Amino acid sequence: MITVTEAPAPAEALKRLSEEGVSIWLDDLSRERIRTGNLAALIATRNVVGVTTNPSIFQAAIGSGEGYEDQLADLAVRGVTVDEAVRMMTTADVRAAADLLHDTYTTTDGRDGRVSIEVDPRLAHDPAATVAEAKQLAWLVDRPNVMIKIPATEAGLPAITEVVGLGISVNVTLIFSLERYRAVMDAYLAGLERARAAGTDLSTVHSVASFFVSRVDAEIDKRLTALGTGPALALRGRAALANARLAYQAYEEVFSGPRWAALEKAGAHPQRPLWASTGVKDPAYKDTLYVEELVAPGTVNTMPEATLDATADHGDITGDTVTGGYAQARADLAAVADLGISYDEVVTRLEDDGVAKFEAAWEDLLSTVTKSLTSRAADVNKGADAE
Repeated sequence: MITVTEAPAPAEALKRLSEEGVSIWLDDLSRERIRTGNLAALIATRNVVGVTTNPSIFQAAIGSGEGYEDQLADLAVRGVTVDEAVRMMTTADVRAAADLLHDTYTTTDGRDGRVSIEVDPRLAHDPAATVAEAKQLAWLVDRPNVMIKIPATEAGLPAITEVVGLGISVNVTLIFSLERYRAVMDAYLAGLERARAAGTDLSTVHSVASFFVSRVDAEIDKRLTALGTGPALALRGRAALANARLAYQAYEEVFSGPRWAALEKAGAHPQRPLWASTGVKDPAYKDTLYVEELVAPGTVNTMPEATLDATADHGDITGDTVTGGYAQARADLAAVADLGISYDEVVTRLEDDGVAKFEAAWEDLLSTVTKSLTSRAADVNKGADAE
């Protein structure tokens, strides 16, 4: 039975953010968060209208053991593989979160109320396996408001097209570069065209493109600090916002052209930009930086709870902070390049590191669950021997 914890006070800043056209999604999920009613409280009072997960989030949740003991015991008795055990636990959590958000999904006509679950990160460079995994996850969760997360690697692009073409809603993740972002939007449009040709109702398909923010500053700031000059230090904390703002400009261009117009006429929804990695990495920056400075209509901001709470407490939402800043954004990235910092090298490294971190988290999760299954199986065998 789910109980509801004491709800946080309503927050004017979060209300204003929603009114500006930014959907607030929580970048976290755990069984304990569901069981205690914490997620229900955030939905009710913090304007949370969606949830994102990733391998690191599940590694932290299941690694803690809280709320998973009984299911782990049952899985051990059944003798399931560790991969099956992990998928049974993660999809159960996503299913429960999707049920909590079903009313939001209904009232927003499927725009929000979404819960994302990622394909096995070890498949990031295998499009055929990614497609098969996406189909399996959609079947396992079996909720209309699930989104399947697919990494925006080169191999992920054809997988995105095929999965969208099957009528499955997709959250494209680990986007760092403007060039790759345009390729992601193209893959989505191609998927919609394929779905339309197959007779699929395009109004049932939704997508977001998760453009990562703070990791860009973390990598470029490191290089600017190493240079140590006045002009270099003055650019710290500006590259990530510039990159994201130019991504939004690209979004406006793609989803106003003739190719999109034909799909929109057939009932399609635009692929919304989602600002991911919005918790600041540098304590010198305001903890709400990547919320306040990325306000634009038709976007999603997925926040860790600390960033959500900070925004509720002292966020200053002053309206659209994106669309008027394209010229400055281009100037900021040009200034970084003039200092000898390669944009292409940075975003390639960030993508490689992002995939590697998720793979490592997944391997850690598999290791943790393997130990738990082995331990519980041993306890069962001891009990049987004693009889």
